[in-house]
Amino acid sequence: MKIKLRTVVVDCRDARALSDFYAQLLGWDKTVEDGDWVLMRDPAGGTGLSFQGEDDYTPPVWPEEPACQQKMLHLDFLVASLPQATQHALRCGAVLAPQQFLEGVTVFFDPAGHPFCLFEDAAYVWEGA
Repeated sequence: MKIKLRTVVVDCRDARALSDFYAQLLGWDKTVEDGDWVLMRDPAGGTGLSFQGEDDYTPPVWPEEPACQQKMLHLDFLVASLPQATQHALRCGAVLAPQQFLEGVTVFFDPAGHPFCLFEDAAYVWEGA
């Protein structure tokens, strides 16, 4: 089974503003900007970051407090085969999200209820392939 963490997606109110901060902090360039979504790739080839603007975004409170917005993120995983990875995720205890949004991207919930996505990229060359 081949699976690789590709991008960490950070929800926020203003994707461009937050990505500006991280671009400066990390010295990364923005590779895709599409409306309320910005992608940055690690120039060394590691895991990337993307920022997704949400109109209803509520910043988390830290340290955590009862009845306040808690920290959250979701992870995107690049897979060699979406059908095989889907079955693998389900066997591991993932739950298929009842609502899916994009063709070629499958959304699941982990056992704690955090969302994550599996997707293929035909252009990606796996090491040892």
